[in-house]
Amino acid sequence: MFFVDKPFVSDFFKETVRDHAIPVVDTEISRSIGLYPGTKIITEAEAISAVQGSGEQLIYTTSENALAWIIKNLAFSDLVEKIELFKNKVTFRELTKPLVPDFFFQEVCFEDLKNLPHPAKDIPLIIKPATGFMSEGVYKVKNAGEWDQTKQRILADGERSKGLYPPEVVNASALIIEECIQGDEYAVDAYFDTAGEAVILNILKHTFSSTDDVGDRVYTSSKEIIEDNLQEFTEFSNKIGQLANVRNFPAHIELRRIPDGTLIPIEINPVRFGGWCTTADLTYLAYGFNPYVYFYKQIKPDWPNILKNKSGKLYSIIILDNSTGIDPALINGFDYQKLLSNFESPLELRKFDYSEYPVFGFLFTETNVENELELKKILVSDLQEFITATDVP
Repeated sequence: MFFVDKPFVSDFFKETVRDHAIPVVDTEISRSIGLYPGTKIITEAEAISAVQGSGEQLIYTTSENALAWIIKNLAFSDLVEKIELFKNKVTFRELTKPLVPDFFFQEVCFEDLKNLPHPAKDIPLIIKPATGFMSEGVYKVKNAGEWDQTKQRILADGERSKGLYPPEVVNASALIIEECIQGDEYAVDAYFDTAGEAVILNILKHTFSSTDDVGDRVYTSSKEIIEDNLQEFTEFSNKIGQLANVRNFPAHIELRRIPDGTLIPIEINPVRFGGWCTTADLTYLAYGFNPYVYFYKQIKPDWPNILKNKSGKLYSIIILDNSTGIDPALINGFDYQKLLSNFESPLELRKFDYSEYPVFGFLFTETNVENELELKKILVSDLQEFITATDVP
């Protein structure tokens, strides 16, 4: 059974659940999403009964917002325990400690942060909500000299962002301080099958504009990225799956390979792939198979055949976060046509209400590797070139 929730459900997802008769749970939110006629709908009571009758249900959510319903109504199931194990970054660090025993992390309450001294660690640190989503509330502290200034930013931003997401999605009342992981970062869509084996559905490299960047602007997949990492990432995912003892479980895995080659997990987002129907939809646009169906029907990608004619192609998700530094209330418009003119082969553009969420939209692109400069340009852009605004100095 699948759960849909705000902020967004793609047309491709709606077509998928309708065309493959995948049951969608009938919640108050799902009725406002605009599911297509002919979609197989089950009641909340039927969903609860199905989980009570069998612990082997295949459950997927389009949004972490749906976790609130699952945690409330399926508290009797092992699923909630697994969700909380991954969703809370502190318990996740405890879980994965056998894989990275020397990794530094520390939990702190938001109200205690003001008076907290700098940890006795001469290493760059990351501070973020113990329960978080995307790069909401992520801060980097390069040295002890930046400690007090960063704490003040966190305290101020924490007050401003209250209520943007449900507490099950982002909850800054508890924070985690951990060492900054250096090296290349990747995002992996996968599921653990009925035997608990990891099945990877896509691998994307998360590109940053600088060592100080903690944003989410560009994610790229390619034949080379998948082939270079598939076996190693599958083995690593299996180790985590064994520690957590998960089966029939979709996940969005974020990890880094540090300079000595060691893989270190960043976080695992449970019972979903990339948020806002992004990474799974890109997989279909890029490689022609449907990750939602592959999970639901427990199909493994035939990667050698899928990647056969994909040499030299880059498939990217570009997250148009509001990095302009301008209050959304002062922004009159965003020139999407000008944006599209900067890319050789846009695949899909999704526009969003930037007054409600801090993004202008998402762009999916295909880029020939020799034109990779177009991705590098958007990576460093503050997007001011695409907006019109009032009262901007």
